[in-house]
Amino acid sequence: MEKYRNDAVKEYGTYTLAFLASYAASYAGFFYLAGAVLMAAAVFLYVRISREAENLTELRGLFTLAWVGGQGIACLKLSRLSSAWHPVTWLCFFLIYIGFGIGYEWGRKKQAAPLKELRKDDTQAGRLLLSILGLGAASLACFVFEAVRVGFIPLFSKEPHAYSYFHVSGVHYFTISCILIPAITVLYLKVGYPKEMKEKALLLLANAEAFVIPILCVSRFQLLFAVGFAVVTYIMVHRAIRLRTLGLIFAALIPAYVVLTVFRHHDVEYLNGIFEMRYAEMPIFITQPYMYVANNFENFNCMVEQLARHSYGLRMLFPVIALTGLKFVFPQLVSSVIYLTKPELTTLTMFYDAYYDFGIPGVFLFSVVLGGAAGRISESVRRSENPVVYLFYGQMAIYLGLAFFTTWFSNPTTWFWFALTGMMYWFVGYDRRDDKSGRA
Repeated sequence: MEKYRNDAVKEYGTYTLAFLASYAASYAGFFYLAGAVLMAAAVFLYVRISREAENLTELRGLFTLAWVGGQGIACLKLSRLSSAWHPVTWLCFFLIYIGFGIGYEWGRKKQAAPLKELRKDDTQAGRLLLSILGLGAASLACFVFEAVRVGFIPLFSKEPHAYSYFHVSGVHYFTISCILIPAITVLYLKVGYPKEMKEKALLLLANAEAFVIPILCVSRFQLLFAVGFAVVTYIMVHRAIRLRTLGLIFAALIPAYVVLTVFRHHDVEYLNGIFEMRYAEMPIFITQPYMYVANNFENFNCMVEQLARHSYGLRMLFPVIALTGLKFVFPQLVSSVIYLTKPELTTLTMFYDAYYDFGIPGVFLFSVVLGGAAGRISESVRRSENPVVYLFYGQMAIYLGLAFFTTWFSNPTTWFWFALTGMMYWFVGYDRRDDKSGRA
């Protein structure tokens, strides 16, 4: 364990040097150099961390690649919407990574154990299959209800923002929860196998639904989440995956992503007009992913520069306000201004709300807590005999791997999925012979 901590100190030292070099280069106006230093550090640290852990989806490694690499991409300043960051913004970005590391070391306070091999278990397999079928049935019923209620299906609508209006409060959480099914299926096939043709057919239909509903909703994120979540779970369960297989999976997603973009009625001219790239000749397949990463950091900086007063917990408490229905009783609780570089570019970093609520102390404390939670999940997945623990790990891996994208833990859907996973954890691990009703 001492060696592990010494290696961690070296890694955070490497990040600190890279960060200071990037800050100096950015301050001097050498934006390409500033970006290149942080991106190189992100790749170097990810490779080092994942090799040490012998795990491509190690949570600290994914966060490093996303957060440090995302900063590097944003430092390139390829859009006219980009600006020199405020010193407080730089300080926050630095403290977030350091705070996450401190929390992660605290969370992994026990000696790392080897991953437990999931064994064949007919009881667990049967309960996982019931979870898959129950989730699929509930998701399908809610999708049909929403389609009837709102009067359209986004894929077949000519409205550019139809996917945003396809929503019935409370019901939509269940509709999109079908995207958890492929990951649960990975676990099911590890601890069991469908013995009858009927079971195979139902399993196939449930997984098809997990991809069809995001397509009908024209949701690129939900489609990518379903695939990414299943891939992370597969890697954790089987310990490895061929790079060629990964390449084929994500290559197959490219046409689906393009088709969904077309059905959103967002053409290249429209997108380029929003992105305001400094070099007009840059192709859309570069500018779009670039802006989906870089502008989130710019939105954070925009908030730092314009925020007049903190909201002292209201932003991060939104899941409680939403899931309890308080937002309908006290709408003023959710009426805060969102500071953006452009109204159309609404994605944020994971730490936007933490700063909005409590400023610099808020982002540091939140990053420590987040790192601690990630560390505990990393330990739990190595020690638990309940296969559903991998679903907690997979979700955390997605959120950390997309830390630059949005405020995951201020989103009610995130907590709704965690709650569903918790119910499945209890259901799959429940042992009637144990008065404490727990196996894991």
